[in-house]
Amino acid sequence: MIVKILRKSKTFRAVRYNTNKVEKDKGELLKVSGFEALSGFSELKPQDYINYLSSVAALNKRVVYPQFHAMISSKGRAADKESLVLLADKWLSGIGYGSQPYMLIFHKDTDNNHIHIVSSRVDREGNKISDAFEKIRAYRVLNRLIGQDEKKVASEAVMRALKYKFSTVAQYLLILEARGYSVKRVGDTYNVSKFGELVAQVELSKIQNSLAEMGFSEQRKLQLRKIFEKYSSLVDAKLLPIFEKHSACANGKILKYFSGLSERLSADFGLEFVFHFKDDKIPYGYTVLDHVQKNVFKGGDIMSLGKFSAFATVETRQSNEAFQSGILSPPVHFPQEDMLLEASTLTFTDDLYCEFENGNHIGDFSFGFDIADDIDDEQINGRNRRKQRKARTNTR
Repeated sequence: MIVKILRKSKTFRAVRYNTNKVEKDKGELLKVSGFEALSGFSELKPQDYINYLSSVAALNKRVVYPQFHAMISSKGRAADKESLVLLADKWLSGIGYGSQPYMLIFHKDTDNNHIHIVSSRVDREGNKISDAFEKIRAYRVLNRLIGQDEKKVASEAVMRALKYKFSTVAQYLLILEARGYSVKRVGDTYNVSKFGELVAQVELSKIQNSLAEMGFSEQRKLQLRKIFEKYSSLVDAKLLPIFEKHSACANGKILKYFSGLSERLSADFGLEFVFHFKDDKIPYGYTVLDHVQKNVFKGGDIMSLGKFSAFATVETRQSNEAFQSGILSPPVHFPQEDMLLEASTLTFTDDLYCEFENGNHIGDFSFGFDIADDIDDEQINGRNRRKQRKARTNTR
C-alpha cells in the first residue's frame, strides 16, 4: 500500500481530471463530504465542486497552490473500493483534512486498485492546513492505519541486504538506499532511517564480515555482459536525467539518470542501475544491483560506462524537455516527478527487491513489476501504446 501527494496546482483541475475518468467509465465517484452548501442543487456538475472549492480557497489569498490532490493505492486488487474509501477517510482525518470538503474517486483502469482524493488546503475559516513534513506524515499515518511496522520491515531489509554478494561497504549501503532508506554512520554503527525516522541499525563489523564471506560469480558477469551487448543494439542507450521539480514547473537539481537500455534491462532481467554523478555533471560510473542472483556489481566490471551508454553526451536541457513533453518515459521504478508535490529522492523498488526473494522466474521478455503506483494513468497507457507502436492519445 502506498500514498502519494500529487502535484500542486493553483486551480482545482484535479476535479476535472477525476470526473473525466468517471465519464469514461474508468472511475467511480464514491464519496463527497463537506459540500453541504451544494445540497440544494438538483444535479451537481464538476464545475459546481470546482466553484465551491475555489470559494473556500479564496478565503486565504496567501495560499498560492490551494489544491490538495493525493492518491492511495493497493498492490493489485488487494484492497477493494469499499475498503479504500474507509482507509481514505481515516487517513484524511489523520493528516488534518477530516473536516475539509473532499471528493473520493476510485480508479479502475490500472492493474492496481487506487483512490484519488481532492480537497482544499484552506479551511472554511481561511486557515491553511499545515503541510509541515506532509509527505512524512502521510506515510506514517497510512502505515499506522494498515498496521505496518516500519521498524520490523527495515530490520528485515537490513538482513536481506546482507545476503547479497558485495565487495565494499558502500555497495551494501546502496542496496538499502535503493529501497528508499537513508543511511548515516555514527561511530561503528550505521543508522537506517525512512520518512525522517530511525527504523533500524546495522553494525559496521557485520557488514565487513559479510564482505569476507562472499565471492562473486564470474560466470554471472559474463552472462550479464552478453545480455548488455545484445540489448545495446536494440534499445536506445543514451543517458537522460530526471530532475527535482519545483513550483511553476521549474527544474531543480538532477536526482538520477536512466536510459531506455537500463529501463529495458530492469524490466526484463530484474537489474537495477544506479548511475553515479556529481552536481550537474554527466555520470562517471554506475553500479548494477542484480536482484535475481543477489549480486552488487561495479558496472565497469561488466561493461564500461562509455560502451554501455553508447558514448552519448548527456544533453540535459533537451532531454529534460523531451521527458516533460511525454516523448520519453521515465524508469518503471521511479515516480514521475511532474506528478509529485515535492520531488522525492526515494526510488520505489520494494517489489522489485522482493520479487526475487520468493524465487520468481525471469524470462527474456518484459514483464510488469507491480509497484502499486498510479504515476499518471494516461502517461502509463501512453507508454504502453508506444511499446506496441500505436499512436499516442495523451496530449497532456
